Amino acid sequence: MADANKTERAPLSPRHWPMWLALGVMVAAAHLAWPLQRLLGRLVGWLAPYLASSRRRAAEVNLRLCFPDWDEAQRKQLLDESFEALGIGLFEFIRAWWGPVAPMRRGLHIEGLEHLQALRDQGRGVLMVSGHFMTLELCGRLMCDYVPLAGMYRRHRNPVFEWAVKRGRLRYAVHMFTNEEIRGAVRHLKQGGFLWYAPDQDMRGKDTVFAPFFGVPAATITATHQLARLTGCAVVPFFHRREGGRYILRVAPPLENFPSSDPVADSARVNAQIEAMVREAPAQYLWIHRRFKRQPGGRSAFYD
Repeated sequence: MADANKTERAPLSPRHWPMWLALGVMVAAAHLAWPLQRLLGRLVGWLAPYLASSRRRAAEVNLRLCFPDWDEAQRKQLLDESFEALGIGLFEFIRAWWGPVAPMRRGLHIEGLEHLQALRDQGRGVLMVSGHFMTLELCGRLMCDYVPLAGMYRRHRNPVFEWAVKRGRLRYAVHMFTNEEIRGAVRHLKQGGFLWYAPDQDMRGKDTVFAPFFGVPAATITATHQLARLTGCAVVPFFHRREGGRYILRVAPPLENFPSSDPVADSARVNAQIEAMVREAPAQYLWIHRRFKRQPGGRSAFYD
C-alpha cells in the first residue's frame, strides 16, 4: 500500500505553468477567512447558473425527477439554494485540501463514533459510504480527526490538479486509492482499515446495475457489494451536512446482512441510504451531475 500513499513527481513542464498559476490562486484562497469565503461562495453560487447553463439544466431535470410532487416554486427555491451551497462548497473543498480547518472544528457535532470503535475493536474493515455532497471533502477531513480514514477517488484529468489534490488529501487521509486500485483497497479493508467513498455517480465502464434512486432507475456501481463480499468488511453509512456555521457528522450502524447474494438488491439498499442523506440536506447535494443519463433501455432523453 505504500505506492498508494505516494504522490507522483510534480509536472513542471511549461505547458503546465498556467495551471500552476491557477493552483496558486486556489491555495491562497484556501487561507482566506472563513466568513469571507462564505461570502465569495455565495457570489460564485449566484453566478454559476449563468456561466454553466448546461449544468443548471441538468440540476433542473434531476430535481423534477426526484421531487415530482413539488411545485415549480419549491424546486426553483431548492435549485437556487443548491447553487449557493455549490459556491460555498468550492471553498470548503480547497480549504480541506490546502487550508486550515480549525474554524470548522468549532461547534462540530458528531454522532455514532461508538459504531466505528466497536468495529475497530473487532479488527474488522469498514467501508464508510456517503454521497456527493458539497461538504464531502471537508467533512471527510474532519472525520479523520477521529479515525484513520483512507479514500477512494477518480483520478483528475489535469496532472497538476491531480498532483496537488492528492498531496493535499494525504495530509489527513492515511491512503488514497484511485478507482482502478481495487487490489490495494481490498488489502486495506482485509487488514482492518477504514475506507471512505461515494458510489452515487454513473461511472461508465464499471460494473453497474440499475437500482432505484428517488424512485428512478439509476446506473449504480456494484463496488459496495463487491468490496463487502471480497473482504468481509462492514458497510457503514456516513451522513454529513452543514447547518449554518457548524458541521454535523453522523455515523449510522453497519448495514445488517450485507452483502447478500444479490448485487442489485444491495445496490438498491445503498442508494436508499444515500437518498436518506439527500433528504436531510437536499440543497447540499451535487444536483448538477447527470445521474440518470443511462436508463435500462439505453441512453435517456432526460437531459436533451
